Amino acid sequence: MESRRAELGRFLRSRRERITPGEVGLSNSDRRRTPGLRREEVAALADVGVSWYTWLEQGRDIQASAAVLGAVARALRLDPHERRHLFALAGALDPAATAAPAAAAVPPEIFALLGQLDPFPANVQNARSDLLAYNTAYRLLISDLDALPADDRNVAWLTFTHPAWRRSLADWPVTADRVVAQLRAARAGHRDDPAWCELLDRLRDASPEFARRWRAHDIAQPEARYKAYLHPRLGLLRFTHTQLWLGPTSTTRLTTFIPIGADTRTALDRLVASPMSAGRA
Repeated sequence: MESRRAELGRFLRSRRERITPGEVGLSNSDRRRTPGLRREEVAALADVGVSWYTWLEQGRDIQASAAVLGAVARALRLDPHERRHLFALAGALDPAATAAPAAAAVPPEIFALLGQLDPFPANVQNARSDLLAYNTAYRLLISDLDALPADDRNVAWLTFTHPAWRRSLADWPVTADRVVAQLRAARAGHRDDPAWCELLDRLRDASPEFARRWRAHDIAQPEARYKAYLHPRLGLLRFTHTQLWLGPTSTTRLTTFIPIGADTRTALDRLVASPMSAGRA
């Protein structure tokens, strides 16, 4: 129990330090000794007592209600995976656990944009490669993402553990190398983040191929490039793959797949018009 409280404190501190005052409408003109927000600023944003929040971050033995933890999660702008991690460390049940996993992290305007991009596949993912939102074309590009548990909707996890994803990636070894290299590069800014540690431990345990690549210490940054998928019904689909970040300091990005050639574009039209397309827009 003591270890979990200490881990909760480290997690809260890491989330607090990544947010700039300007992101939450606060002045950034004064000199700050530490990065990110102060504890009293988080407490004010969450409408909780400064002492209580300080004790929580210090790992003291205090009880936090689901409502208060939810307020802290919103103040710290936690994505759905981070929110679940917060509640797990606090030993509390999240009343929003059954809600759509991306709803708290992706603005409605981005959901609208994703829908407008159909039949071009598109998704929103964070630095950990968690799939926070996606449109119909991306949902069905390999297998129905909505049918998977929320914790499995992660590009690295799917690349190394999901048989259908592996079969569909026309250049799986190259893709696997890049997925791991990008994950390692992104990890540099999250070394003390328990949610990252949890994902990496899970991947290493599940996939020796991931573990071997992780030990190589290769790094890469997301970039526009060619991608190809072997769809079980539609055949070879070819794309240029681009990434757009959702803010000057954001690690959340919009990924789009632009079809190469008329054959791929026609196949995408068929994909989003199929009976399976009923569901997430």
